[in-house]
Amino acid sequence: MGRILAIDYGLKRTGIAVTDPLQIIANGLETVPSHQLLNFLADYMAKEGVDEMVIGMPKNLDNTDTDSTQAVRNIVKQIQKKFPAIPLRLHDERFTSQMAMKAMIAGGMSKKDRRVKATVDRVSATIILQSYMESK
Repeated sequence: MGRILAIDYGLKRTGIAVTDPLQIIANGLETVPSHQLLNFLADYMAKEGVDEMVIGMPKNLDNTDTDSTQAVRNIVKQIQKKFPAIPLRLHDERFTSQMAMKAMIAGGMSKKDRRVKATVDRVSATIILQSYMESK
């Protein structure tokens, strides 16, 4: 059994989370510059088995597109082209940034550490992955 990999794509940075090989626990993995995402995924998948990927789809509360939705659609096409054998699922990512911030506060993370946007992106990817796993 391989891992599930989740992506919280942003215009500058992308948070990545993965499950353990048994697909029980979601863990934040890395935050990478978005322009390096495809190379990072290729390197990671060469080392680790990945059964499927999940990407957060940004939507407004009324289900309309956000400013980031088209960028996510574009990267989805690129990922599907580069990794056609790995299923890619879209998952609602509304509220993940706020949930990530609350989780970091609840976990006792300092205000200084919470300001590091790379940490927020990685925690957001973990929340997307956990939410996807719970919906299965």
